[in-house]
Amino acid sequence: MYAIIEVGAKQYRVEKGTTIDVEKQISEEGKELQLDKILLVSKDKKIEIGQPYLKEAEVSAVVVKHLRGKKVVSFKYRRRKSSHWSKGHRQALTRLKIKDINIS
Repeated sequence: MYAIIEVGAKQYRVEKGTTIDVEKQISEEGKELQLDKILLVSKDKKIEIGQPYLKEAEVSAVVVKHLRGKKVVSFKYRRRKSSHWSKGHRQALTRLKIKDINIS
């Protein structure tokens, strides 16, 4: 059984027991989250697709920890102009462990 969920304007394929890194969620470590933006659920070769979301489906997840992603460096260079700059960014992330996928 797997589901396609939407968290932070991105889509993830999840199964029970998987761990995903999503954009930072406002929740404490160890707390349980109920994710309700479920786009698709597949169970025993039966697929249910929402338009856009499934109302009767729910995914429960536990916040494992808050962390920051790898540094992404942006660099701009103009040849022969003595002009260049570089900028770094680290995205704030939340690691979630999927506990269960429920369909009513």
